[in-house]
Amino acid sequence: MAEDLAAGIRAELIAVVMAVTGGATGSVVPRVLADGRPPALPSGPLRTDHDSLQQGARAFVRDQTGATLGYVEQLYTFADLGRTDDAVREISISYLGLTRADDRHDGWASLYDLLPWEDRRHVADDAPADRLSQEIHTALGRWAGSDPARQERVSYQFGLEGSGWRSELALQRYELLWEAGLVAESPCRTGSLSLTGPAMKGDHRRILATALSRLRSRLQYRPLVFELMDPEFTLGQLQEVVEALGGVRVHKQNFRRAISAQDLVEPTGGSTRSTGGRPAALYRFRRDVLTEREQAGTKLPLPR
Repeated sequence: MAEDLAAGIRAELIAVVMAVTGGATGSVVPRVLADGRPPALPSGPLRTDHDSLQQGARAFVRDQTGATLGYVEQLYTFADLGRTDDAVREISISYLGLTRADDRHDGWASLYDLLPWEDRRHVADDAPADRLSQEIHTALGRWAGSDPARQERVSYQFGLEGSGWRSELALQRYELLWEAGLVAESPCRTGSLSLTGPAMKGDHRRILATALSRLRSRLQYRPLVFELMDPEFTLGQLQEVVEALGGVRVHKQNFRRAISAQDLVEPTGGSTRSTGGRPAALYRFRRDVLTEREQAGTKLPLPR
């Protein structure tokens, strides 16, 4: 719902709330609160009784879903014409929020069910492209044709022709697929891709892609990943979460050297057998890192 601010204008707050589940005995799954048919991000009216927009975003997420947000930051204000089916211009002020998933809360969807091309953890450098990648590359090749500018966009954003995959370009990839008519919500849909996921309400999938790009960029220099971790964890579990958010595999030894060099964690002195095999040492996040070293982070190396 959104309150009328003026004739023909509505304003709302909308939140992309992310968490992770799994690990140890199963694959880590990034999740987003997106309920309904079609899936919709939680949203709430722009109200006058909240001191700040961030306070309002926290409040409506808590009221609607029961989730308590940890880290929150403003993303972008979406106000393009044509965002709704009626003649009203809807202004959506979006926020990214991180929390720990709770099975008691309904409405969690797999992030990569909604943006399936962004998960490349299963893609090996020396392996043939998977079915979805083949479909996308073929369809984008037809769309680009002999246009050099289009060809360059496709190669750069999807890591073709040796340009390398860049995790933080999630929004640009979504917008390219939308422009090429290769997602369900595209108004000029020309393809029949069966694997690019369901349409979300309005432009909510674009908002989700915006949030994923922002989160992946932030992970390059701030340790936000710990907002999603249990208080104690193994280095293997930490790597799994980083890989899940980045959508790529990370070299184990390089990852551990980066964590050690940035002095992000400290051992608890305990261990766990939950990962199978030998006991694994438990670590915790050094909370003073946030105040001591704003530039610290868990960098997401590009896949080789």
